[in-house]
Amino acid sequence: MNMNKILNYFKKFFKENYKQIIFLICFYIVMTFPLPYYIYVGGGTIDVGDRIEIEKAYNEKGSFNLAYVTELRGNIPTLLLSYIIPSWEREKIASYQINENETMEDLNNRDRMYLSDANQGAIFVAYTHAGKTFEITGNHYLVYYVDERANDDIKVGDELIGVDDLNEVDLELFKNYINEKETGESVILHLKRNNKEIDVETPIFEEDNIKYTGLAFFNILDYTTDPQIKLSFKDTETGPSGGFTLALAIYNRLTEEDITNGKKIVGTGTIDMNGNIGEIGGVKYKLMGAVDKKADIFIVPNGSNYDECIKLQKEKKYKIQIIGVDNFDEALEKLKSLTKD
Repeated sequence: MNMNKILNYFKKFFKENYKQIIFLICFYIVMTFPLPYYIYVGGGTIDVGDRIEIEKAYNEKGSFNLAYVTELRGNIPTLLLSYIIPSWEREKIASYQINENETMEDLNNRDRMYLSDANQGAIFVAYTHAGKTFEITGNHYLVYYVDERANDDIKVGDELIGVDDLNEVDLELFKNYINEKETGESVILHLKRNNKEIDVETPIFEEDNIKYTGLAFFNILDYTTDPQIKLSFKDTETGPSGGFTLALAIYNRLTEEDITNGKKIVGTGTIDMNGNIGEIGGVKYKLMGAVDKKADIFIVPNGSNYDECIKLQKEKKYKIQIIGVDNFDEALEKLKSLTKD
């Protein structure tokens, strides 16, 4: 069959079926058009051992596992199903926006910052508790939030590298420099975006005798460790809720005593550089995922997260052991006591 015959065949086919074809295209567009919702449908676990590499790490008989929530982007089918399936939940995207001008790219960039912050906090806590070396070698100041009055050419995730004639700044120097300016005056911010440097002019505002640019920043660290560590998360894996479990997993690889005691341990919770553990969202889905993946222990922040898990455990008659903790030291103490028992 030559090319002319093929073209004639498709022309004839389209002419005879164009109404159905147009309907299918329109139907597909309508059904897949994104709606301003996230749909939460379940949870799962990820073995942290698949995400970390440490020089001369100790072996472990069990495993530490991150808990995650399966999230679908809202469209007509998923939104309708969320009203039908009791375990599916809807959340408006607006609830994650700091202001209504933020885009999905802004939200994704902020989630990546949360992951970076969680990772550096986990490494710092694990290394210091294990008596290993963690040395800060640099800082990156990333734009976390852009006020509606600031220049909208500034994007969440941009890195601040200078202001006006200052080509090197830290946040304290930047704040002092802005306070010396007049309200309504503009400054030139030197930013880095996708490895390219850009200059953006933005005005100075004043409120309660404090001058500001309408920007908030996240401090991401450069650091060295001994032994060296490498983390490898997927682009789809974001957010701060894995920090606590990551810290436990790293600590266990750095120390001779295996605190897993051969168990499959799933945990969730944020962690700061003081070792404090913070609550997270979607905890019931994470518990359900841990049970589905046959975990032995589920470690969760004390407070409403722990209470929600205990309530669900009683309702569903889950056999999994649930442990509530407030900080990293308490988590180590409880896990080590289980090992001794």
